[in-house]
Amino acid sequence: MVRNPWFETVAEAQRRAKRRLPNMVYGALLAGSERGRTVEDNVGAFAELGFAPRVVGHHADRSLGRTILGMDASFPVMISPTGVQAVHPEGEVAVARAAAARGIPMGLSSFASKPVEEVVAANADTAFQIYWSGSRDTIVQRMERARAAGCRALILTLDWSFSNGRDWGSPVIPQKVDLRTMAKLAPDVLPHPGWLWRFARARSLPDLTTPNLTPHGGSAPTFFGAYGEWMQTTPPNWDDVGWLAKEWGGPFLLKGVARVDDALRAADAGVSAISVSNHGGNNLDTTPATIRLLPAIAEAVGDHVEVLLDGGVRRGGDVAKALALGAHGVLVGRAYLWGLAANGQAGVENVLDILRGGLDSAVLGLGRASVDELAPDDLVVPAGFTRTLGAGQVPPKASGD
Repeated sequence: MVRNPWFETVAEAQRRAKRRLPNMVYGALLAGSERGRTVEDNVGAFAELGFAPRVVGHHADRSLGRTILGMDASFPVMISPTGVQAVHPEGEVAVARAAAARGIPMGLSSFASKPVEEVVAANADTAFQIYWSGSRDTIVQRMERARAAGCRALILTLDWSFSNGRDWGSPVIPQKVDLRTMAKLAPDVLPHPGWLWRFARARSLPDLTTPNLTPHGGSAPTFFGAYGEWMQTTPPNWDDVGWLAKEWGGPFLLKGVARVDDALRAADAGVSAISVSNHGGNNLDTTPATIRLLPAIAEAVGDHVEVLLDGGVRRGGDVAKALALGAHGVLVGRAYLWGLAANGQAGVENVLDILRGGLDSAVLGLGRASVDELAPDDLVVPAGFTRTLGAGQVPPKASGD
């Protein structure tokens, strides 16, 4: 047992998560596909950016707050939706409580292990995330359940191409976790008694079903059942995106934009926000880091939609760098999962405190009074750092597009 549960960096949270979690669970949380170049670049690119600090004229009082998707955020960070959270028995409910305690919005995956109703009860500022999976009627049924639960925004995730295979190996994920499966996996589980004890104390087993995808009158599909439906669904076109944004009728985030032309098309389709994202490095490997793609996209559409960034954020300074390059806010994923694994809800709060403290320190050192004042001249941007994809004119709208 860790005598002092507090940790001072996200890196330490990850180290503790690795010690605490069974290898198969920890391996499932690791981002990356194929060579893992994109996930490395997502994190490493932030370190290539430097700060340009000011030495006099610092502000004793600094404003960090913003709204994200119409929801108040005490600092410009939102919980990124991630799938089945078998790292802790309270899963997304613990994350939602932590986010509420720190005053930031919660993103809930449709592949989550906890029902949307329980998560909204823990954090009223919740955005529900869906994939384009199943028929339009099925998608509307899931959306309306989220609306009835009180979700305040909708997220459509499209940055996933079913890439598979990792050079370092992919974890074994069972169809379901029952006593027979636990016995089979005992050699991996027993060396991690802290993880096992948490579930034993909660009198539960890790749940690999997806309750938010439960059909009317049916039972929750397994993760692999839901994944199979998603894989077999015809991918959406821009008319589909516009239709869903109109059906929702409120704050709507399209997650997964990497190109300027896609950002422009998204704005034309009626979305209210986009996230510059490569699915945490889990999409097409060798896609550039999102922070490299952000400036061109923010310049193209930042006056029309909220531009968020998702990918590689591990420090409050990373948040400041993203804001300086045009992001309205950022989403964090792996960072809070490490905190959840390390110390449950308190661990997530710990991670959020690290990010807020680092952001406040950067705003102070840069001589700014508010996150709204952060600008490119607060940074040292190396020559050739940025990447601009799809900067040509958006092609005419094709039939059925």
